[in-house]
Amino acid sequence: MAGEAMAVIGKSVQIRGEVKGNEDLVVEGLVEGTITLTEHRLTVGANAKVTANVAARDVVVQGHLQGDIHAAGRVELRSGSNVSGDIRAARLSVEDNAIFSGKVELDGTAATGGDAAKSAGTHPPASAVPAQTQPAGARFGTN
Repeated sequence: MAGEAMAVIGKSVQIRGEVKGNEDLVVEGLVEGTITLTEHRLTVGANAKVTANVAARDVVVQGHLQGDIHAAGRVELRSGSNVSGDIRAARLSVEDNAIFSGKVELDGTAATGGDAAKSAGTHPPASAVPAQTQPAGARFGTN
């Protein structure tokens, strides 16, 4: 995305506390605490270790993330990722060989800004999603 700012937390960097930003962020190192990028994308790199509750527009996980994820848009769990925590997002993508343990709440109104009260009861719970929508090889657990 040409012209858009992006920050990187390098693989030798360790942050403990609160991370907030107004640009996309790539984490390759260690972050413990909270990450808030309300209007931007968080990417957790393949070698990253993140122990944090996350709020972002979109979240892409390639490495390890322990904590809850709240995304107004899409959450992607890439092959080789390991996520432990609850996910609340408009959309969720899980690749083969991604490991996930937690609960999922998909709320299509998060991306459109619609009134959740209007659509209450119109979305099936995550447990009602047909099994064929889950990729083969993905492993799901519960807390």
